[in-house]
Amino acid sequence: MEKFYLTTPIYYPSGRFHIGTAYCEVLTDSINRYKKMRGFDTFMLTGVDEHGQKIEDKAKEDGLEPKQYVDIQANKAIELWKQMDIRYNKFMRTTDDYHIPAVQKIFERFLSQGDIYKGEYEGWYCKPCESYFTETQLVDGKCPDCGREVSKMKEEAYFFNMKKYSDRLLEYYDSHPDFIKPDFRKNEMINNFIKPGLEDLCVTRTSFSWGIPVLSDPKHVIYVWLDALTNYLTALGYNSDNDEMFKKFWPADVQIVGKDIARFHLIYWPIFLMALDLPLPKTILVHNWFMMKDGKMSKSKGNVIYPEQLIDRYGLDATKYYLLKEIPLASDGVFTPEEFVDRYNFDLCNDLSNLLNRTVSMVNKYYDGYVPEYNGVPNEVDSSLESDAKQAITTFEEYMSKYEIANAVSSIWTFVSRTNKYIDEVSPWILAKEVDGEDEKTKSEKAEKLKSSMYHLIANIRQIAIMIRPFMEATSDNMLRQLGIDSKNITWDSLNEYKDIKGIKVIEKGEPIFMRLNPEEEIEYIKSLMKK
Repeated sequence: MEKFYLTTPIYYPSGRFHIGTAYCEVLTDSINRYKKMRGFDTFMLTGVDEHGQKIEDKAKEDGLEPKQYVDIQANKAIELWKQMDIRYNKFMRTTDDYHIPAVQKIFERFLSQGDIYKGEYEGWYCKPCESYFTETQLVDGKCPDCGREVSKMKEEAYFFNMKKYSDRLLEYYDSHPDFIKPDFRKNEMINNFIKPGLEDLCVTRTSFSWGIPVLSDPKHVIYVWLDALTNYLTALGYNSDNDEMFKKFWPADVQIVGKDIARFHLIYWPIFLMALDLPLPKTILVHNWFMMKDGKMSKSKGNVIYPEQLIDRYGLDATKYYLLKEIPLASDGVFTPEEFVDRYNFDLCNDLSNLLNRTVSMVNKYYDGYVPEYNGVPNEVDSSLESDAKQAITTFEEYMSKYEIANAVSSIWTFVSRTNKYIDEVSPWILAKEVDGEDEKTKSEKAEKLKSSMYHLIANIRQIAIMIRPFMEATSDNMLRQLGIDSKNITWDSLNEYKDIKGIKVIEKGEPIFMRLNPEEEIEYIKSLMKK
């Protein structure tokens, strides 16, 4: 069985995660589920980054020890991912006892190789981003990443010699075109950071104590990015007594990160791996953000929406559908209450739910709930539908192979629309109506067309239910149940079994899987959540 290792970034534990953070987790989880359906032996890693000055300061503000504070925050993250049914294999914490000695060994190796040297750092520091910047990198005197205030810092520190590996990194970019997705992120890294002259990276701090101490110089604690990035290795047992999982799953197949931390994952992370003589991840996928009409989500602006708020009122699958469909790979998505309600009413209710409901009703009306026998000889209209179904599956698989999830989801809804159009093309209610004066041949032809139409509708809906399964499993289960199909027997290979549904019995009365919302009422409700 082929293995597949995928990761999310480990998040700073700062209370509630908004839908932007949740998007990254849902995106990774969906790829994980899809790969499982395709027969891969998958391992998904997520977790929290728990060291650093800002955590030490925040814990002090709350009257807690740092470990007490991060324990509380980690539990909040675990509970949210449980509510969102994120099926990770491991929840990583950088305070885990196996991680600390492994990172210390990595640091000492870099030191012995001459990759790390001691010096003094003086520059501008952004505490929220835990990043140092030169004067020229600041934007209007503020952090170029988050736009917040920076402070002048001066302290003894160890530095990683990034320049030593910059040419090798550029060569790797050129020889591995799938390493960075989307491709324009590579040009950003080259033009903004590497070509102007790659700055050496500060990898220790002495002005606070909440971190992993350097073994050979304990007054230094290992700076967050060397500590945090190496979790992708240590979570698998790297530098431990049991590294079987590391040998099995490394290198990662895809690592998924937000654009705000692209620089750390596309420059520093591969350089660390080169210094460790380890293979690099096959792909690092950089996703964009959910924006609001007035810019980035911000508590101070009063424009933040949290995933649990949407889930509690509209359900998990509707929330996941919106998150995955609204952010294309190469640009930001914009969250608006109006768009959320429209997608719910039009895509989920009018298109998907109505398709299932109409079909189940017709099979009950015309054939007492049993899917009729199909002679296997499609007429012209049915043949066109079968061809479009095959193409829909191929298109979906191509998008998934490139991790273009928004396009993959959209391709399913193109197929949903095509199937709805088929109902209008064949007009089953006309085929079922007996007309005075019709000869037996005409009646027989109409009867066969009606059987074929019901068969094809059930077959298509079954295919749709399988295709949405990585994103909307509960909805998939519900659809298959209404069709009379046991979801436990569903595999990806069964997707193409177009003739494997005869004799099944649909439920006696169809149940809408999504109920239409009152637009004005729900838009105002979501706006009220954002104001809170």
